[in-house]
Amino acid sequence: MAFLDNSGDIILDAVLTDTGRLRLSRGDGSFRIAKFALGDDEIDYGKYNPNNSSGSAYYDLDILKTPVFEAFTNNTSNMQSKLLSITRTNLLYLPIIKLSTEQASTQTFAGGTPPISNTFLVTVDESTTAKVQTFADTTGIIYGTTVQQATQWIRLDQGLDNSNEGPSAAEPLDADLLETQYIVEMDNRFGMLYGRTGDVRADPSFVDDDNVASYFLARGLNTNFISTLEANIPGSTVNESNSSLAGPRGTSLQFQIKSSVNLSSTTNLFERLGSTMTIGSDTYYTIDTTIRVTGATTGYRVDVPVRYIKKQ
Repeated sequence: MAFLDNSGDIILDAVLTDTGRLRLSRGDGSFRIAKFALGDDEIDYGKYNPNNSSGSAYYDLDILKTPVFEAFTNNTSNMQSKLLSITRTNLLYLPIIKLSTEQASTQTFAGGTPPISNTFLVTVDESTTAKVQTFADTTGIIYGTTVQQATQWIRLDQGLDNSNEGPSAAEPLDADLLETQYIVEMDNRFGMLYGRTGDVRADPSFVDDDNVASYFLARGLNTNFISTLEANIPGSTVNESNSSLAGPRGTSLQFQIKSSVNLSSTTNLFERLGSTMTIGSDTYYTIDTTIRVTGATTGYRVDVPVRYIKKQ
């Protein structure tokens, strides 16, 4: 990855995605550029200076002169913040997707010394699960081998998070701001995606050349994953009253992770890609990764930190 000098002529630097290059290589006419994406990861909007003594034409000069990323094809690291177009001009706030902090979806495992903060722990085999079940505090731990017996899962709420101005939490979220579809991306070598109750497995729409599996989940079709936040979810107390969002609520995405056979049966990936940590008197193999959740309507994206663990 490199930067392009943006101080002179404007340069258009574009690359094809993996799918685009695949279709181009076929040479059968199936290659058609139908979609493109724009991003502003490198831009610091704090450089906008409305007090510039040279006048309004210079307010955004430092922003326009910022070097921009050279286009590259690694889909796991490019375009972290995609731009979107909204036709409405009366919006004061945009909806977000926020990781829930309710007890069943808390990131921090408080039983560690020190606590293992801001990540979910996923056990990968039965012996590890049995061990962590003896802990006095299992907050933040997902049992990756017994997902149907899980007491914790990952939950993300969508809506407006504003308590100062604008509509209150009692107001409905506008239909064109409501997320009804989510895209979940995760490393296919490490785990699989299951619904909150653990009895429904999602099938990936595709797995790319970086072993990243993409799941497309839709409300109505994947009811074990997506629920309207105002309504109680069957078998749960999850509703709008215990959401961490301060404004109108939209939908809630909830899922679990089941560990892969590779992680549960061998230490190969742990030794190649991971590290170790100590909890109490025991040592555990670990692999740190993220699960990326994107709203298909708004394009809002959240990265959820996950650590797979295996008792030595």
